[in-house]
Amino acid sequence: MYKKTALASAVLAAMMAQISVAQSQQQSQQQSQQQSQQEEQIEEVTVQGIRSSLTKALDIKRDNTQIIDAIVAEDIGKFPDNNVVEALQRVTGVQTTGRGGGEVTGISIRGLTDVHTTVNGRDVFTGAGRDVAIWDIPASLLSSVNVYKTRSADRTERGIAGSIDVKTNRPFMFDGEKVVLAARGIYADQPDKIDPNVSALYSNRWELENAGEIGALINIGYAETHYRDDSMTAGAVFPFFSATPASNYTPYQMIPNNSSGKPVWQAGLENGIPYSAGSTLNVDGETVDYLMMRDAVFGSVFSGFRKRPAASFSLQWAPNDDWEFLAEGFYTGYRNTQQNAMWFTNTLEHQNGNIAIPLVYEGTNVVKEHQGRGNGGFQSGDYADGKTDSYLWALGAKWTPTDKLTLNSELVLQDSEYTNNFFAMRFDRTAYGLDVDYNDRDGVPSVEFWDNPATAVDESDISAVANWNAGTVYDNGGSSTGDSAAYSLDADWQLDGSFIDSIKVGGRYQIRGAETMSRDQSAGIGGTSVNELMDLLVAAGASGDGSGIVYTATNYFDGRANIFDRFITANGYYMLQNKAAVRTVYDLEIDPVLEKSFSVDEDAAAFYVTTQFHLGDNLSGEFGVRAVDYQQDLEFWQDGVLVPGTSSAQEVLPSLVLNWDITDDVVGRVAYTETLRMPEYGSLNPHQDFQDPLTSTPYGTGGGGNPQLKPTYSKNYDMSLEWYFAEGSSLYGALFKREIDGLVINGKKTVVREGDDGVTRPYVLNAPVNAADGELSGMEVGLVYFPDNLPAVLDGLGVQASYTMLDSEQLNPEFAEDGSISGYNKSKMSGVSDSSYSLVLAYEKEGFGARLSYVWREKFYQGNEASIFANPIQFWSRPEQDLSFQLSYDITDELAITFDGTNLLDDVYQNYYGEGNQNLFNFGNGIYSKTYAVGVRYSF
Repeated sequence: MYKKTALASAVLAAMMAQISVAQSQQQSQQQSQQQSQQEEQIEEVTVQGIRSSLTKALDIKRDNTQIIDAIVAEDIGKFPDNNVVEALQRVTGVQTTGRGGGEVTGISIRGLTDVHTTVNGRDVFTGAGRDVAIWDIPASLLSSVNVYKTRSADRTERGIAGSIDVKTNRPFMFDGEKVVLAARGIYADQPDKIDPNVSALYSNRWELENAGEIGALINIGYAETHYRDDSMTAGAVFPFFSATPASNYTPYQMIPNNSSGKPVWQAGLENGIPYSAGSTLNVDGETVDYLMMRDAVFGSVFSGFRKRPAASFSLQWAPNDDWEFLAEGFYTGYRNTQQNAMWFTNTLEHQNGNIAIPLVYEGTNVVKEHQGRGNGGFQSGDYADGKTDSYLWALGAKWTPTDKLTLNSELVLQDSEYTNNFFAMRFDRTAYGLDVDYNDRDGVPSVEFWDNPATAVDESDISAVANWNAGTVYDNGGSSTGDSAAYSLDADWQLDGSFIDSIKVGGRYQIRGAETMSRDQSAGIGGTSVNELMDLLVAAGASGDGSGIVYTATNYFDGRANIFDRFITANGYYMLQNKAAVRTVYDLEIDPVLEKSFSVDEDAAAFYVTTQFHLGDNLSGEFGVRAVDYQQDLEFWQDGVLVPGTSSAQEVLPSLVLNWDITDDVVGRVAYTETLRMPEYGSLNPHQDFQDPLTSTPYGTGGGGNPQLKPTYSKNYDMSLEWYFAEGSSLYGALFKREIDGLVINGKKTVVREGDDGVTRPYVLNAPVNAADGELSGMEVGLVYFPDNLPAVLDGLGVQASYTMLDSEQLNPEFAEDGSISGYNKSKMSGVSDSSYSLVLAYEKEGFGARLSYVWREKFYQGNEASIFANPIQFWSRPEQDLSFQLSYDITDELAITFDGTNLLDDVYQNYYGEGNQNLFNFGNGIYSKTYAVGVRYSF
């Protein structure tokens, strides 16, 4: 993991030698050509306003050999959204999802979610992962973002969906001194809080006597976010006896294993077990009909507070026309505390049924609503905190010894560490009875608890402390660290040939280390009420009178469901503050020690060659080949047992792009490229963990990794046509296809073993396998248009619109109980909406700017549910939409104010089991915050 030290020393010595050579040449060719180049740079990146930013994005698209799209800051430090992911949803072919925690975090390019992110062309990562969370990079530090849909061989090979390159500011981008100060106050309605988002930039450049020119820039940002997400979920489905069960069983009892111990029904089928009316199962030789019923309903109030500090600096020095040196640093931080207040109720008793009046959907055996008695339940107060610090340092040099040859070298060092703690405590009880409707309001369930007429206790009130007993405590945490050293060297040779315009060759070598550590302990105390727990905590040294252990969630689900409006859970914040007392009461280790989970040392080498060529005046292109080699040494631990291993991957990846300037305004492109996705380090873990069922379900669960995992490969075909019909306006479209081999999915088999509770039962073991192939094809069209000669009142009005249509297919194996493949099912690819579009109306005139943005995406397949249920296991999301706006006004040339809002439609985000089953097998429902922000920006 630390082999990088010798490499770093050697490369730094080489860099110092380069600097020495540069100083000996610094008297040559000083002023005129350098000033011309700087003016050209300034013209290229300095943008102001909505229309200018869209024009610059089109210029990037038009001038690039590859098929790309871009977003550009409207002004220095000013992106048009709360975060970069939200801004990217207006890029043609980009879809976003995963709204929650106060932001949107999920992103796909043309339907695929394996997106590789770089910063200024450099690989970046967080902790022990392979990639960086792009939402951790503040928008205030960015100048532009390029979305690569095809890639040259000189770019990193990873990311079968595409690549996103985040560009930060550098001092040579500005003409002299530049200062920008910006602040916003963002209000979120769910937590009812106002949070700050501030940034500052200072940049300057100076002429040095007999030493060329030097520039320095520092950019800092800081943001806080309070968030709250409410959810409500109808649980998964099991088969239950009807009112006429098999012999020796109870009406409405969950169907158990046969007397031999073998399961009566197979869990985890892609389409579930049959759910038409009259469907039957064989129980110990008897053919009986059955009902498909959910055994639970649950929900949560997920709230928290997040801080994101960030900074970048850049130092550029051009001692003469031949040399330029760059030193850069980039830091992102993450601080998060969160409380997940969860309620859970069994809606029936597994072994004795205890339900009445089951109502089924017409023509099915699926129960919609019923009454229940003796329903067990729990409330869980889950607290977690997380902290990330990621650093990147880069030292580079560019040498142009002749007009035809340019050499670039760069050393990049990275360190990233993520640490987390988790505390959870359950409160338990058995309810007297309830009414439940699993689909009361278009996918939203309802629950009403009953009072026991034989007691004076208000049992229907789940916010009453007296109704609850203290349950199990879960106490765990961990750390995830990563470091790397990478050196790259590139040579670009311009030619005057009749066919070859340039040849570029280069290589990159990276030494990467990753390590995770964890701790885990849990315990329960039986027969103890929450009131008694308070006294025990105080006796163990907890603060106050112990009542702080109770957290009350109010205004639950914003009144959008037929359900209680408040409930209590354990208070995670209080548990952390009094962790010694909690651990003492539950007889846990007072100072638990982290133990190593896995460590990886990886050597990655890449070599590429590309050539730019032309075939006549109007046809040009680029051909390249990239060869990659990954070598990994792996160590995994479980319960102190070490399992070492190795893994490797080698591949040669060609790329070809042809560009045809059909007219001065119309450009056509055709491309063939190959990309790959490397397995995540943790997925290579050979260890297996098994968990006993939490209820009386007949299956336990198991999970593990697979050291035999190989990369996923994609062959990519693209064709585009772009018409630049006016300044700052364009109509463009593309056709594309992705052929993907070796998709990683969950393989599963049934293992019969004795559980920790001493019961022998079947366990469904899941582990990742390269067992599926997929194909995705589609088309996309986009338009940016600011018409001229409009009436005065409409002058400055423009539109940005895009539409994407996708067709995907994934061949998924069906696994038999022994883990063998018994057949195949076709499905959509995960995360792919068949269609999506965005529409932006923009207006800009005399210092006033406005943007109204609407984004919509069709239903999409999310992935598979756990493999122990009887319902279809595919997760689907209902269509999603988003409406946002931004307003800005330049009070003076230096001072501007802004106002914006996001998630204005305030929808309920919903998913369900199985395509076409949004009502029959509805699942989750979530509501998220609308935000409104007021900002001020001062620059000079």
